[in-house]
Amino acid sequence: MKAIQKFSDEYLELCKTMTPAHIVKFLEDFRTIHGRGDERGKSQLISMKVPKPMLSAFKTRCRLLGIPYQTQIKKLMNDWLNHSA
Repeated sequence: MKAIQKFSDEYLELCKTMTPAHIVKFLEDFRTIHGRGDERGKSQLISMKVPKPMLSAFKTRCRLLGIPYQTQIKKLMNDWLNHSA
């Protein structure tokens, strides 16, 4: 059975405002985060506590940028791993 992806009306409206440059950036970020095939390994479900105001602000900023917030968290983790000393 295939999973069905559901999008909110708000998200779909936001997608309509995306420029070709935004779409290309999204696709490149997705490719970077998810890799190719089995290279990336399986995802691990985690749980972490985050202050509610911080999470709310993070989700709002991601929504305004048209980026799913969990995707942005993974991008930040990946960037930190690839650029830290």
